[in-house]
Amino acid sequence: MMPRPLPASDQLPHALYTAAQVRALDRAVIASHCPGPELMERAGQAAYALLRRRWPEAQRILVLCGPGNNGGDGYVVARLARGDGLEVQVLQLGEEARLSPEARGMLDAWRGMGGQCEAFRQLPQRVDLIVDALLGIGLERPLTGEWAALVETVNARRLPVLAIDIPSGLHADTGRVLGMAVRATATISFIGLKQGLFTGAGPEYSGEVHFAGLGVPARLYAREIPEARRLDWSKCARLVPPRRRDAHKGDLGHVLVVGGAPGFSGAARLAGEGALRAGAGLVSVATHPDHATLLNLGRPELMVRGIARPAELEPLLARATAVAIGPGLGQDVWGQGLLAAVLEVGKPLLLDADALNWLARARVRREDWILTPHPGEAARMLACSTTEVQGDRFLALRRLRDEYGGTVILKGAGTLIGGSSRRPPGVCSQGNPGMASGGSGDVLAGIVAAFLARGLMAEDAAEAGVCLHGAAGDAAARKGEQGMLATDLIAAIRPILNQVETRP
Repeated sequence: MMPRPLPASDQLPHALYTAAQVRALDRAVIASHCPGPELMERAGQAAYALLRRRWPEAQRILVLCGPGNNGGDGYVVARLARGDGLEVQVLQLGEEARLSPEARGMLDAWRGMGGQCEAFRQLPQRVDLIVDALLGIGLERPLTGEWAALVETVNARRLPVLAIDIPSGLHADTGRVLGMAVRATATISFIGLKQGLFTGAGPEYSGEVHFAGLGVPARLYAREIPEARRLDWSKCARLVPPRRRDAHKGDLGHVLVVGGAPGFSGAARLAGEGALRAGAGLVSVATHPDHATLLNLGRPELMVRGIARPAELEPLLARATAVAIGPGLGQDVWGQGLLAAVLEVGKPLLLDADALNWLARARVRREDWILTPHPGEAARMLACSTTEVQGDRFLALRRLRDEYGGTVILKGAGTLIGGSSRRPPGVCSQGNPGMASGGSGDVLAGIVAAFLARGLMAEDAAEAGVCLHGAAGDAAARKGEQGMLATDLIAAIRPILNQVETRP
């Protein structure tokens, strides 16, 4: 299965908002220059325009309308589609008496052209496309009863779905599924992008994300400071400096990767190769003596040293510009001793994998490191469940930052980055499920360590590294997500990075 195409990153804003912020913006727009019915009309027009571009062959449209303003947007879509000669059916769920005046006006307009609304009993058989206008960004409770039944039926049909503003059942702030959610093929988000679309379950249920600002004046956005920032390589590439024409390897940093207990040498090797491909001038790997002589047979550019005791790390640490420790480190005495030695040296530092498992027990806090937990490691670090971490990844990121300090990369779908600066957390909108394979995180550790070694500040190195890693994953996925390997990511890094290196 090929990855679902996404719109070009520069077509989407980078500011991300909570549901409360978007509602505040909505009120400000209505109060300033645009009556509610006009704003609803604009939303429905934008959704219908996307529908025609995205599915030009669709002739039979099913619109699902709820009692809120999303339902009003749905009635506009239905009216426009019928006006274009398409076959349109509308199913209505929820009490009609609860409709807002604006949504009531759109329902009346739909009925005024002969349109009908039916209660949900079953989905029609002859449908090309479903428009999900059931529930919006205010949902806080799990779907139950007929709402859950309708969503389950929609998902079972496996038809293309266009979600209005957000897939029904998806929490706008966290990306958590509230019991059940519509699996959309595409989602069109209005006024402000909702942060939950880009992390947790959000990417899986939202599909392609599109945006329509609905003509909101730029001055109104100044009223709401975005709660998060959408990051991609097009935005973060500028953080990576081009090479000077007189550069030499000593100018580009020396990464030391520490890891690779017996049986796990591949993790250290992948991290080392990731650092090389991300432009580090030199990369050393400190690993277990059992396999040190074999580690760089296929990559002679790696300088490999067998380390039996922590004291043997001292000369390597003295030469390193940045250190990444954890890939394949293990949790026995050997690995713990190396970690203790690394923590005594004041070098830019990244902790990954087993180094984080140690940290979960030691509860040490520092401001000068980068931590890269996946949800399972984050759960151990926070003494909670993986479900709790995934249920609110933004909260988990804040808790990790508060407890352990430094810059935190919370990996997963919609990787989050948060540091000690005043920037809102970053959410990487690149990457795909093909990257969910052993070794992908080791490559990320190497990339970020390379940027640290090249002189980037920790938060910049984390953001640029995550987005380069995601962009490499998307490039590798052009051959298909199934069967992708971590080494496929390494191969994809160079051409993407050189778009930066060769810029004027």
